[in-house]
Amino acid sequence: MTQGITVQGTVAEGFEAVREEFAAVVAEERDDYEGQLCAHVHGRRVVDLWAGAEVTGDSLYGVYSATKGAAHLVAALLVQDGTLELDRKVTYYWPEFAAEGKGALTLRDLLAHRAGLIGADTGFTLAELADDRMIAERLADQRPFWRPGAAFGYHALVIGALTGEVVRRATGRTLQEVYEERVRAPYGLDFHLGLPAAHEPRFRTVRPMLPTPAQQAELDAVPAGPHSLAAIAYNRHGEEPTDLAGLPNERLIREKGPASAGGVASARGLAGMYAAMISERDGRPPLLKGDTLAEFAQIHSVGYDLVARAHKSYGLGFQATADTWHPFLGAGALGHSGANGVQSFADPRAGLAYGYTRRRFAFPGGAAPENGRLAAAVHRAATAG
Repeated sequence: MTQGITVQGTVAEGFEAVREEFAAVVAEERDDYEGQLCAHVHGRRVVDLWAGAEVTGDSLYGVYSATKGAAHLVAALLVQDGTLELDRKVTYYWPEFAAEGKGALTLRDLLAHRAGLIGADTGFTLAELADDRMIAERLADQRPFWRPGAAFGYHALVIGALTGEVVRRATGRTLQEVYEERVRAPYGLDFHLGLPAAHEPRFRTVRPMLPTPAQQAELDAVPAGPHSLAAIAYNRHGEEPTDLAGLPNERLIREKGPASAGGVASARGLAGMYAAMISERDGRPPLLKGDTLAEFAQIHSVGYDLVARAHKSYGLGFQATADTWHPFLGAGALGHSGANGVQSFADPRAGLAYGYTRRRFAFPGGAAPENGRLAAAVHRAATAG
């Protein structure tokens, strides 16, 4: 348990219980805990808290797969514009994708993790994982690991590159460039797909967390083989197996901001992006119109995830947050977690946008358990009365 770590920051009137819950989480954590919590309701920031030695509200963390939320906000904007069409074949934008029996796959199925294209037979190098165009080039020639559209499985390290290549072919711009121009810069968000060198001093390196004996025993009971779908999806099968916990610690990853897992953000940045997505902010209308938001939040893949080997739910690029993580949220809640315990989401029915970061990797990956308590406290306060 922590010894004397002080919770800092502010909450709006009516959200005092969120501060108390965050303080309780901090008190139960290890002495080296660092984390941030931020939330908006109808575009107004109502929670802005942090705790830990040397951490501030401006500290930046690797957010792993929470990056996919930013990537697929770009896709949603382009669908809303009419630049992309969900039911067109991927090959309409990217002809080379047709190799090895992938020619019939639609963009809709690609975004719903149904392509069967979770990795490369021989794995990726670090340089390739940092470069979405290199991933896309490799995967265009790759035979899928199940018949495209027949099932789904989490495309952990590649979905952003696949989406990004469609974006690049359709617009002539990289996904990261579109995100910067249409989302990050206009709102001044501390959520970067490609961290400028000037911001490096604010980055907090990820610290790994080892499994407890009980957790290790659970893993050992159902081991994943060295060439299993999970091993391929997380790039653990090649000559350069990926150290997932340390991935954001690589400057190359932070610099290039690969759209699957290379984002760097604060909790303010995470919550701010989702607030801009669903609410009026600074006199600007929500980034997504109601019908676009509903389509991307609508569950497209639900049931047994072939990679995770567990029940999962996905919309288009986003996790269906109410089904996957927090059943108290409204229907249509969408977002994405990150392997180090990060979580971010929007609940449009409550007007709620949520962001949580932490420094220590939360074994075994995905939204850290404390998110259940923190998100529930925020939701209760947001919907009170």
